[in-house]
Amino acid sequence: MNFDEKIRLLPESPGVYRFLNEEGVVIYVGKAKNLKRRVAQYFQATRQHSRKTAVMVSHIVEIQHTVVDSEQDALLLENNLIKQFQPKYNILLKDGKTYPWICVRNELFPRVFMTRRFVRDGSLYFGPYGSVHHARQLLDLINSLYQLRTCKHKFTEAAIEKGAYRVCLDYHIKRCKGPCIGAISQAAYAEQLEGIKDLLRGNTGSLIRSLERKMKAAAAELRFEEAQACLEKKTLLEQHYSRSIVANSQRIDADVFSLVFEGNEAFGNFMRLRDGAIVQSLNMELRLRIEEEQECVLGVFMQAIYDQLSAVEGGKGRGPEEVIVPFLPDREFEGRKLHIPLRGDKVALLELSRKNAAALRHERLRKEEFANPQQHTDRILDRVRQDLGMEVRPEHIECFDNSNLQGTNPVSACVVFRNAAPARSDYRIFHVKTVVGANDYATMKEVVNRRYSRLLREEKPLPQLIVIDGGKGQVGAAIDALCELGIYPRIKVVGLAERMEEIVIPGQMDSLLLDKNSSTLRLLMHLRDEAHRFGITHHRNRRSASQLHSELDDIPGIGPKRIEQLLQAFKSVKRIREAGYEAWEATIGKKGAQALQAYYREKLNKN
Repeated sequence: MNFDEKIRLLPESPGVYRFLNEEGVVIYVGKAKNLKRRVAQYFQATRQHSRKTAVMVSHIVEIQHTVVDSEQDALLLENNLIKQFQPKYNILLKDGKTYPWICVRNELFPRVFMTRRFVRDGSLYFGPYGSVHHARQLLDLINSLYQLRTCKHKFTEAAIEKGAYRVCLDYHIKRCKGPCIGAISQAAYAEQLEGIKDLLRGNTGSLIRSLERKMKAAAAELRFEEAQACLEKKTLLEQHYSRSIVANSQRIDADVFSLVFEGNEAFGNFMRLRDGAIVQSLNMELRLRIEEEQECVLGVFMQAIYDQLSAVEGGKGRGPEEVIVPFLPDREFEGRKLHIPLRGDKVALLELSRKNAAALRHERLRKEEFANPQQHTDRILDRVRQDLGMEVRPEHIECFDNSNLQGTNPVSACVVFRNAAPARSDYRIFHVKTVVGANDYATMKEVVNRRYSRLLREEKPLPQLIVIDGGKGQVGAAIDALCELGIYPRIKVVGLAERMEEIVIPGQMDSLLLDKNSSTLRLLMHLRDEAHRFGITHHRNRRSASQLHSELDDIPGIGPKRIEQLLQAFKSVKRIREAGYEAWEATIGKKGAQALQAYYREKLNKN
């Protein structure tokens, strides 16, 4: 594995990365604010690593990554992936020393407390939480809502029956029900715990509504302190479960699928959400048959993912019932409800999945571009051939763009691309000769005729594709010129309308609309933009030269030195003309004044 190449292709975005060994086992999961920068640190020769890190790096044979929207999202996804894969080298996160957890202890009359140690003794752990302050606030809320013990006694039923324990201050101030003296049954205590578990799992809707009712009732009875306390608890709950794409207040349980297409390949992403948090993320690359529809590809992708998950899980659990998709597949999945979202958080989830699929495609194409440039070029040109319905691969493409300013100095630029790359030595500028005024259609016809009549005369190769910057009118004018030369339809002609980036194809009623990330559209836009740049640069230079010319340059006997003297004295040509003979003589002498007088007198007589 060429890690330098792999790292160069990573995005500079927040996300989670996974290191795999030669058996394909995930050995480390990490989060990063900048994926490219963080992963690169592991492979820097000048960086001193600990022995554990050096051993881990020596076992890496593959790097995978998932893009997310924020560091908080990366934290949640990292934790869930660690739970899923149990990587060998994720010791700090697996034992919980990095982030705080809330533990429901596996004991008689369980305690609920914050810890940084993840001990696998049957206890329940919730989290991790982004800050200690946040976890403590939640514990304060729990302690204010429920009456639980906080002491560290190791209770036994026999000791409680014998009266071996004494109540503490919490019992007297009604913060504990007194399980140490048998004042509450195990069943009643367990009922409190179920409410706490629901709260920690995010099932807070009913609790928030209950607090709101209590707040309104207390306010109506003028018990403002109690109402304020309810408001603070409600606000804290809403803040903790605030809306987020990965940790959503709606606690979404769903599978999310997305696809991005590129030529004969599709790149898919699958995400599984539990209680609004991503617990699984898988990418898959699919090679397609040309005739396969997108709905068929999505169905194959979804079936492959579910088959893979079933094999991993041993058939246990079917996952969420809701499935979020960009469009409906060509098959049904028993027990699952497919949903195409139109607005809200589920649209954002679908977009996040699409970003990961697009990142996989971008990585694949960039890798191909570096490793095999010719194969990358062939892929792009084959895609252009398919999209535009051509019989041959367009290895030679030319693009035309007209440029003028209010009908003056009209020019037309012709740029040439060979093998999808600019061939700048073949660029040409045409100064319009037969067209008067701003007539874009006539201009296009003239320059296309001049360009290809010369290529035919000189027996030079013709392009397979001509791109016209414009709509149906400009394309029609170009085709008229090619027909007169007898070379249409040997050459494919298309137009690119700038407003909607529509591709105008002769003979088709509707314009072709491609995805903005399509390699075909990107190449055509590159051609159009290069022709525009080349033409407008030449046009500006020509226009600037014409603007520097004045009528003083046309007067016999008035040279550059006298023009400079006149402009310094009178500031403009209009003032020079209005100044009169005496002012001219005082400025540039008798001979110069006589030359000016003769010029303006002749001009007046002509008018």
